[in-house]
Amino acid sequence: MQDVQNASNVKTIRQTRSQKRRARARIKDIIEAVLIALVIAVILRIFVVQAYRVDSNSMVGTMVKGDFIFVNKFIYHFGDPKVGDVIIFEYPLNPSKDFIKRVVAVEGQTVEIVAKQLYVDGEPVPLPENARYADDKIIPADFSNRDFFGPKQVPLGHVFVLGDNRDNSEDSRNWGFLDKNLIKGKAVFTYFSWKPDPNAPQWGPPYIDKVVTIPFYNIVHFPGRVNWGRLFSTY
Repeated sequence: MQDVQNASNVKTIRQTRSQKRRARARIKDIIEAVLIALVIAVILRIFVVQAYRVDSNSMVGTMVKGDFIFVNKFIYHFGDPKVGDVIIFEYPLNPSKDFIKRVVAVEGQTVEIVAKQLYVDGEPVPLPENARYADDKIIPADFSNRDFFGPKQVPLGHVFVLGDNRDNSEDSRNWGFLDKNLIKGKAVFTYFSWKPDPNAPQWGPPYIDKVVTIPFYNIVHFPGRVNWGRLFSTY
């Protein structure tokens, strides 16, 4: 009888050890899967894709404040920006800031703007779909480059960029041709869009209060704050 009991105890101990080994193996598999996922995410973030939020009005018509855009960072490793591409780049006058504009001319092409009308290599270029002029006034060339520019040839290694909101954009008319080395990627589509809300609580002191009020406000107003018509807009 004692031998039977001892055998039963040994079997129980072995089963317990086996269960622990399987549990440790599962935990190890989970940890490995999480680490692999994190490594892949970091690699994608650094080399392939990135998300940006639009926080200016320079692309209004095509993009609006609150758009969250998906950017392909990999595409220009295999080719140069093309006319019509909407790109993200380091602002030449302050590399800590990122700007988003549209390429309207590439190296070797001649750019000229006459009374708002863009010409490339002497040919008039129509506005991109949804782009616009918001101001009917024509500012003389003596006062501004907004409505008159050039003619100037785009140098090697550079592109000429404009905002789609042509009368309200700081772009190549202001600070010159864009070095292609400053380009981070090409905007592909809007994956989310958040309407600005002047009544929404803003981050600031007292911070403890905002930790609660901001998420609560956004959850309650979520259906109305999402700009549903902007989702998955492409460029």
